[in-house]
Amino acid sequence: MTRNAHVYGPVASRRLGLSLGVDLVPFKYCPYNCIYCQLGPTRVRTRQRQAFYSREEILREIRTRLDTSRPDYITLSGSGEPTLYSELGALIRDIKATTAVPVALLTNGALLGDREVRREAALADLVLPSLDAADADLFQRVNRPMEDLDIESVIEGLVEFRREYQDPIWLEIMAVNGLTTEGGRLEKIAGAVGRIAPDRIQLNTPVRPVPGTRLEPVSHDVLREMAKAFSPAAEIIAPLGARRVPNPPLFLDTQEVHALIQRRPCTVEDIAAGLGAPANLVVKALELLRKRGLVRSARRRGQLYYKGMPE
Repeated sequence: MTRNAHVYGPVASRRLGLSLGVDLVPFKYCPYNCIYCQLGPTRVRTRQRQAFYSREEILREIRTRLDTSRPDYITLSGSGEPTLYSELGALIRDIKATTAVPVALLTNGALLGDREVRREAALADLVLPSLDAADADLFQRVNRPMEDLDIESVIEGLVEFRREYQDPIWLEIMAVNGLTTEGGRLEKIAGAVGRIAPDRIQLNTPVRPVPGTRLEPVSHDVLREMAKAFSPAAEIIAPLGARRVPNPPLFLDTQEVHALIQRRPCTVEDIAAGLGAPANLVVKALELLRKRGLVRSARRRGQLYYKGMPE
């Protein structure tokens, strides 16, 4: 296993500040094949939980990274659905025994119908599930789930998790232009969200390049109107602003940059904010990666995004 195979960032997150990402599953294992996923098509659609990697190996990488960075959250997410990792609960306990940095779980919620998954997820300090549909047709068109998954069971899993979990739940709805915005669908989502009763409702739209598609984000004016369908009104997740990081490094490891942009397309500013480095060092690292064929770029609504390619 290569150095830092599981831990990447910190990522400058619009929701979590500086988020140290932890990747628990192989690229890209997930019960969904979402139309908007910035990682591209799902390679293995599955609900089968496995201990894909050594828990000790993951924890060792987290400890090493915490020696040099102080993130706002340690976020279990990455290249697939983290609840597929069968040692999720034990890993969260290990992390909490190591550091006071809170643990966030970023999940699509597809497995929360399983009582054991809910029990393990409840060990996190903050859970950020998603719900992009509340009817079967939109669920199929946006999330493209496994055949044995239906939207009502997903919603019921979220409702049960809310009953059992006492810490914050921030529920994200990804608004897809031309789909979520079609008549009546948003009201159904709002009704399901009312049943779930999350602490925060966050409305998002795809802004990063999505391989193989030309999805256009929903305009901010339309998002403002959509937010009013929820009670309380949904927060619109605003684009990330610049963030100053004290004591910037004099050198930037290209492996750290590559690990980050393999998990999510980033601008130079995103990388600089996440890794606490000056923009000129980021540009140099990206050029070295480009010469090795390990990075591609794509322009999206005036922003240039960089995506890491496999070695």
